[in-house]
Amino acid sequence: MTAIRLIAGLGNPGREYAATRHNAGFWWIDEFARLQNLNFNNEPKFFGLAARTQLNGQEIHLLKPQTFMNLSGRAVGALAQFYKISPNEILVVHDELDLSPGVVRLKTGGGHGGHNGLKDIMAQLGSRDFWRLRVGVGHPGERSEVVAYVLNEPRREELALIDAALQRSLPFAPLIIEGKQEAAMLKLHSA
Repeated sequence: MTAIRLIAGLGNPGREYAATRHNAGFWWIDEFARLQNLNFNNEPKFFGLAARTQLNGQEIHLLKPQTFMNLSGRAVGALAQFYKISPNEILVVHDELDLSPGVVRLKTGGGHGGHNGLKDIMAQLGSRDFWRLRVGVGHPGERSEVVAYVLNEPRREELALIDAALQRSLPFAPLIIEGKQEAAMLKLHSA
């Protein structure tokens, strides 16, 4: 398995979006950074907020694109190209409509499922072979309601489930980063 060199948490910049479902990727990466005692710095050349750390002797880049969700690939692509990071060395953490609040799943490859952030990352990388940590936020039931749904805050009971899932998934981050994704999947998906 291949070790992870870049973790990108997806979301929209700005206070008005901070608590919305679409920012679940930001929530996860912020908590991961807090646990590692890392601070994000504004990196205009990467169109985002970035941090760097060593984990088990390996350099890891953290990225929070500040391009708005639909252009997330611009940030991910810029950092990956600069540091020569291949798609299979990238973990993208994002909100997932097809999973219920409280569920987190790890996968590699696959489609974008209508997620514009993933769609743009695929376009910029020219590949879909990156890892995804999918944070369940649930689905409103109607396709026409999806945009409003992801740009609104989860209900209190949903937020509690999402937060619990984030906390449950964070201890598996080192396994994922080390390249032991299969082991991480087994543990995470049965947690």
